Amino acid sequence: MMRTTALIMAGGRGERFWPRSRRSLPKQFLSLTGDGKTMIQLTVERMLPLVRMEDIFIATNRVYKPLVLAQLPGIPEQNILCEPVGRNTAPCIGMGAAFISRKYGDALMIVLPADHQITHRDLYLDTLRAACDVAEKNSNLVTIGIQPSYPETGYGYIRFDPAARLGQAYRVDCFVEKPQLETAKRYLAEGRYLWNSGQFIWKVSTILKNMERFMPDTYAGLMRICGAIGTEEQAEVLEKEFTAFKSQSIDYGIMEKAGDIYILPGAFGWDDVGSWLAVERLQIPDGEGNVASGNVVSVNTRNCIAQGQEKLLALVGLEDIVVVDTRDATLISSKEHVGEIKDLLARLKERGQEEYM
Repeated sequence: MMRTTALIMAGGRGERFWPRSRRSLPKQFLSLTGDGKTMIQLTVERMLPLVRMEDIFIATNRVYKPLVLAQLPGIPEQNILCEPVGRNTAPCIGMGAAFISRKYGDALMIVLPADHQITHRDLYLDTLRAACDVAEKNSNLVTIGIQPSYPETGYGYIRFDPAARLGQAYRVDCFVEKPQLETAKRYLAEGRYLWNSGQFIWKVSTILKNMERFMPDTYAGLMRICGAIGTEEQAEVLEKEFTAFKSQSIDYGIMEKAGDIYILPGAFGWDDVGSWLAVERLQIPDGEGNVASGNVVSVNTRNCIAQGQEKLLALVGLEDIVVVDTRDATLISSKEHVGEIKDLLARLKERGQEEYM
């Protein structure tokens, strides 16, 4: 089997977890599961039975490099790949492929976000091993899909052909955007659709060939970056080329256009931890349905999420509310509208109060 590497994408700002997640300390560097470990630490820990620490690469914004070094002291510093600016997932993954290619020539490459939660680690690793087997054959692009348990409208879906198998994987028919509720119900009933988890497995040579074909301008820049790796010009070339890249997702740039795409269904307790509502799925509620952490006391309060710190957070007569208290900001939101936190941050920016972001 080929050398197996992992690229963990950790450059996002985690805005939907404001006010705990800030530009200076985004979600992936926070502990949200009650065990004291941060999201990125848990992600790396999950990979270690499959990937050696020296073969794990972290793609992040350069301002977060000190956080990565502090939280992941076992990662070689040269494996922390620093984006000068955010350019979405395609340039991020391309940069990772360029660095891995320069180091190893070719290798298997597992790509995953830093801030997802996995409940059943052994099942997850079995799925990844099966995905690596498929990716190593020919020039296959492989992704992990999640068996939908309800008609979710916040995820993209992937349709597969149940009659076309390769190992434990199915050939992908198409990627589809986030659906309306009735469409999501139909997807669930048909049984041919999986949630798009944003996790990918391929050979470095395979993803670079696809970038050369479908994203030629980005590929040319990546090759210039690759040629500068390990030289005195590396930082300058990376800054120039990466900043010039078009911001594009890997789904739009590659996956929606390429052939030989396969998907493995995952049933390992996946959660993308996309908003404060995910805390209810990560921690055990009390008898009233509340999930609380920190210095919190409640009376006649049901189905609430409360995150406090040293200051006492007291809840009386509330239902379906999210309360998050930090040193300099407090969020109070109905669960129904907690998805509008990004609009709130836009309002703060308009008011010139970016110190709270």
